[in-house]
Amino acid sequence: MLNLKTLAVGATIAVASIGAFAQAASAPQTPRVDKREARQQTRIQNGVASGQLTAKETYRLEKEQAAINKAETKAKADGTVTPHERKRLAKMQNKASKDIYRQKHDAQTAPKP
Repeated sequence: MLNLKTLAVGATIAVASIGAFAQAASAPQTPRVDKREARQQTRIQNGVASGQLTAKETYRLEKEQAAINKAETKAKADGTVTPHERKRLAKMQNKASKDIYRQKHDAQTAPKP
């Protein structure tokens, strides 16, 4: 009797695991977007650490990154990231990259503590 219960629990776990793996494998991937997002976050953090970015500039840049993240999530929502959606994400990231550069290299600096 105990072996039958153990077998049933094991089978249930196995079936649930297969479903989880299949779902993870079928989720759309955007490795370029993710890598670029990470690099841009690092650039922002480096700007804060060096004093090149003020609090207001940092807030705006972080808000822009959040918008890109939201657009990426929306693009993945239907299970497929189309070429049009990838192009839109790349365009948003190009603008964000330029904004980071501009803000880091302008005359404004964060006050020294």
